[in-house]
Amino acid sequence: MEFIEKGIPLWKITIWDKRFNNVDNEWQPKTIKYNYLLSDELNSIKYEDGDVRILYTGKEVGYTTEELAGQNLSEGEIVSIPWGGIPSVKYHKGKFVTGDNRIATSSDVTRLTNKYLYYFLRGNINEVASYYRGASLKHPNMKDILKMKISFPSIDVQEEICTQLDILESIIFLRQKELLELDRLIKARFVEMFGDPEINPYGYKKAHMGDYITLLTDFSSNGSYETLDNGVTMYDKPNHAWIVRTTDLETGDMTSIKYIDESAYELLEKSKLFGGEIIMNKIGSAGNVYLMPEINMPASLGRNAFMFRYDDRINPKYLFQLLKSEYGQREIKQYVRGAVTKTITKNDVRAVTIVVPPIEIQNKYVDFIIQVNKSKVVSRLAASNPYIQNPNFAVKWP
Repeated sequence: MEFIEKGIPLWKITIWDKRFNNVDNEWQPKTIKYNYLLSDELNSIKYEDGDVRILYTGKEVGYTTEELAGQNLSEGEIVSIPWGGIPSVKYHKGKFVTGDNRIATSSDVTRLTNKYLYYFLRGNINEVASYYRGASLKHPNMKDILKMKISFPSIDVQEEICTQLDILESIIFLRQKELLELDRLIKARFVEMFGDPEINPYGYKKAHMGDYITLLTDFSSNGSYETLDNGVTMYDKPNHAWIVRTTDLETGDMTSIKYIDESAYELLEKSKLFGGEIIMNKIGSAGNVYLMPEINMPASLGRNAFMFRYDDRINPKYLFQLLKSEYGQREIKQYVRGAVTKTITKNDVRAVTIVVPPIEIQNKYVDFIIQVNKSKVVSRLAASNPYIQNPNFAVKWP
């Protein structure tokens, strides 16, 4: 493929939504400003049948209406990356409202199309991610991103390449939609087998969760971790044991997991994880629950979360579905405290009321989940398209 322009820094061919620190004025002669909304504000205007795109900073996809968007409504053909969190790239053409994203457009669409800019950033997502820095919530160093160099062919060739990649994206979208439908199937089967837990139409036993817990612990309850210098040192590269953070479980991003050495792992005796435990945030997103996957490496629970195990009257996969249901979330949220920093205690966790069908029925439901998950594996493989992450299919990104 012949590039008609080579090695052009992004600042020479893009316009962004604000002026960035430590960036020469020459790099940003113009900006296009948008109204930004917090996540809670975006959720408050979400409308399932809306035709205005909500640009969240995360993976969530949502829509609203022009009426609900009000003065926050924007319109254009744009490419966005999140200002904080997990690096990703989104493209949109039309009306939208946005969270705290950094938004770019081509400064000359007769030279560089916005769709090609989008696929260029998608194809170089690892480089984009390397410019996100910070100890906890990472933010992009925009000077480094603006220095990224792009080469591009003629407009006709750009459009041909993007058409091919659009087809691949549409296949991915359909597979992701199939995954959502399979998730709905699991929820529908839950209602079919157990009914509304609030009403409990089958008269199953209701009890406090603490009656079935055999272990409820967190990172700080180990005590001995304080003997290490400044607590536990975490490493970016494999170093004996995975220190499991709820962000790992929520995003499924295994490229940024942290590790601890063997001496730290042995001191964290009580918080060792073996797979299958239920994990709950105790601070911040207090009450959010996760199911620890099966693992083949040593692992220990990170900070700010509880993990619990149950006796043989509870199947953790059944309980996880119950706690993730509307009923389970209502039960948990009534114990969450704090106006700004939300927390939940161990005693609160024990007090949550759960529905406990006979273990045989729980196991039957979990067998159904296992079968559905086999179908989800096939869909995930089809949806994890290698060409957009490294799109040699149509073009080798320079």
